[in-house]
Amino acid sequence: MAKTNSLNHVAIIMDGNGRWADKKGLPKLEGHKAGAKALKDIIPEIINLNINYITVYAFSTENWKRSPKEVYGLMSLLNEFVDENLDSMQEQGVRLRTIGEFNKLPPNNRAKLNKAMSLTKENKACTLTLALSYGGRKEIVDAVKNIAEDLKGAKIKSSQITEKTIAKYLYAPDIPDPDLMIRTSGEKRISNFLLWQLSYSEFYFTETLWPDFNAEELNKAVDYYYKRERRFGGR
Repeated sequence: MAKTNSLNHVAIIMDGNGRWADKKGLPKLEGHKAGAKALKDIIPEIINLNINYITVYAFSTENWKRSPKEVYGLMSLLNEFVDENLDSMQEQGVRLRTIGEFNKLPPNNRAKLNKAMSLTKENKACTLTLALSYGGRKEIVDAVKNIAEDLKGAKIKSSQITEKTIAKYLYAPDIPDPDLMIRTSGEKRISNFLLWQLSYSEFYFTETLWPDFNAEELNKAVDYYYKRERRFGGR
């Protein structure tokens, strides 16, 4: 089949950091550090493939249930990721954004992210969105609440509510829906990630653990995507 699909936005569930560490007899945080490096390393290939948006599931609402030690380690790693990659994001033209319950993040993380997002906001090569303290159901609940408030304030009428209306109330309404969703480590579920936005995305599952995911693995997923015929519910 000819390459007729466009690939504008890739979403990734970066799964398998803990199992990668277990296999090597390392603490789980070392797996997360290797996972952060894997994300850094695929960004140049994302840009090379002319993919304009990449959204990664970095920390879910459910992840707050992990041990305080692991959560603290993950939040520290988030700050390290921003510090270590801000210059390269600027050089590569990467814009950094977040989605999720931003106010639930520790103050030092919010300050670090706000600074990085402000510094990179004009970058055009690619937008990297970190889903942090994110849950797909919570995003939809928040959208419904905001719609209810606007109905109450007579800013909109119920007769005006369509799918496009709801989409406008999501966390990042200006970012297009993902064309391709990748999940690593062999799990085959979406785990409360972008429930609204993934409605017509193509799904690619790989046994590769996230820290081992690289440009070659990314290209396998992209090749799979271009072999698909996207019908969006039609024939």
